[in-house]
Amino acid sequence: MPHRLLFVHAHPDDETLTCGVTMAHHVAMGDEVHVLTCTLGEEGEVIPAELRHLAGRPDDALAAVRYDELREALSRIGAQLHILGADPGAGRLSRYRDSGMAGSAAAARPEAFVGADLDEAGQLVADLVRAVRPDAVATYDPQGGYGHPDHIQAHRVTRAALDRLPDEDLPGRVFEILVARSWALQDRALLPELGAAAYGLVLPRAHDPFPPSVVPDARVTHVVEDSAARAVKNAALRAHRTQVTVVSEDLHALSNNIAARTSEREGFGRVDPRTWAPIGVGERHGSLFS
Repeated sequence: MPHRLLFVHAHPDDETLTCGVTMAHHVAMGDEVHVLTCTLGEEGEVIPAELRHLAGRPDDALAAVRYDELREALSRIGAQLHILGADPGAGRLSRYRDSGMAGSAAAARPEAFVGADLDEAGQLVADLVRAVRPDAVATYDPQGGYGHPDHIQAHRVTRAALDRLPDEDLPGRVFEILVARSWALQDRALLPELGAAAYGLVLPRAHDPFPPSVVPDARVTHVVEDSAARAVKNAALRAHRTQVTVVSEDLHALSNNIAARTSEREGFGRVDPRTWAPIGVGERHGSLFS
């Protein structure tokens, strides 16, 4: 019987960078995949020279471009898109705005997602959960993956939504998006032989710290590994052309030009929907539903 999955993300491209393999894998299995994006990434840097004039414009022209990129990426994956608080009838693509990196002046704007009222935003997410009735929900860990204020807020808003739901409306499984430390070390070690320097990408230093989403291997309880789905992920990443450069099937980079391996595997840790306490630490399942 097909499953329904809901992935909650902060900005366009986050969904594909972290969960692209998983989404493509489940679509290929006949499952119904939904993505909720909380902002349109108005504060994002822009990679293509011909589009850099969009960055930092007062009219937030970048938002419409990133919205189109997101729609195209999810079309390539086969997932359904939802934007938090969107009101197409009123011409509003998104209720909330990108808050920028920690310390950004954008966080002080009244529509910044980081300042969203948790009751209001949580109710919007809860309404979507009731409408979609997903079997599984996945979002960031409490540190937001790498500490971005909007990622942290996406985690908080998801939890606020789950707190509002009675037990009978809760998804059967809830996950946080994680990377096993051994994978992160292996991926970093592979970058030179994958030709990162030849593509003009910057190699991370061997002892550069990993983000909070990189955890001891035992914390990753569920793994989706699918080489065919990686090809779909790469196609979706190419749709996010303002934010991501895909240089080969194995490598991509963001605007910082630091090489990152495009892996065929993605990891998750199952958590309690009420307390967010880890479930099944030390176990390893080859599917979100095993």
